[in-house]
Amino acid sequence: MNLTAGQGVFAALLLMVSLAQAQTGISAVTSPSADVTLSFVQAGRVAEVLVKEGDTVGDGQVVVKLDDSVEQLRLVQIKAQAEDTSQLQAAQASLDQKRLDLKRIDWAAQKGAATDLELEHARLDVLIAELSLKVAVFESQQNQRRYDEAKCQLARMQLKSPIGGIVEKLHVEPGESVNGLADVVRIVRIDPLWIDVHVPIEQASALTTGRTATVTLPGPSPAASKGTVTFVSVVADSASSTLRCRIELPNPARRPAGERVEIRFDKPAGQPKGPAQ
Repeated sequence: MNLTAGQGVFAALLLMVSLAQAQTGISAVTSPSADVTLSFVQAGRVAEVLVKEGDTVGDGQVVVKLDDSVEQLRLVQIKAQAEDTSQLQAAQASLDQKRLDLKRIDWAAQKGAATDLELEHARLDVLIAELSLKVAVFESQQNQRRYDEAKCQLARMQLKSPIGGIVEKLHVEPGESVNGLADVVRIVRIDPLWIDVHVPIEQASALTTGRTATVTLPGPSPAASKGTVTFVSVVADSASSTLRCRIELPNPARRPAGERVEIRFDKPAGQPKGPAQ
């Protein structure tokens, strides 16, 4: 009897909590929809910082550069080697000459004016010239690969933002030396905002992606905005009996991330009005 009574009390408490949440909403905290901290893969000296904290940057925009003067000079040298075709032209000309010599000696041998040894030497000269041309082609290809590698190395000395967002934090200044993989700049995207909310399983079972939610924002005059459910976890938290849901909230006013808000899930279209699920 005592166990049954205890279970009844527990069930009543759960019901009261669910009703309270339906009336007051679920508390959650907003977060950036993207948050990246950029680093260089190699050590170097900072040559330029092209942004400041609070700046808006675009996807692919260069934000910080390392001193690349040595690498630029090396790139010019390797480019010249990659574009030089003199060895290829010389090897091809030599092969053409050897083939012409072979043709003449072969004709002379047919007339009895050249020995078999001279003919064999001419054939070997053609073979050697063909191999020399292959070596020249290979070296030309290697020079092009070295040029491409040098360009990639040079590109690594620039940090480009992988997202459109706002510069939240700069960790370096021009002239400062940095180590590879050390934090350089943090960029966040706050439009839209993301809100990860832990919803009781009973309530979350009715949620699907695309469902709207009313988000009450803090302030002297609390404002309500509409967000959209973009994710519902399929693994529950056994300790709290909740599922994590993610709401995407448009943020054209650029409200800061980290605000505490209240979430009420709207009724799906076609259902009678009543307390939000």
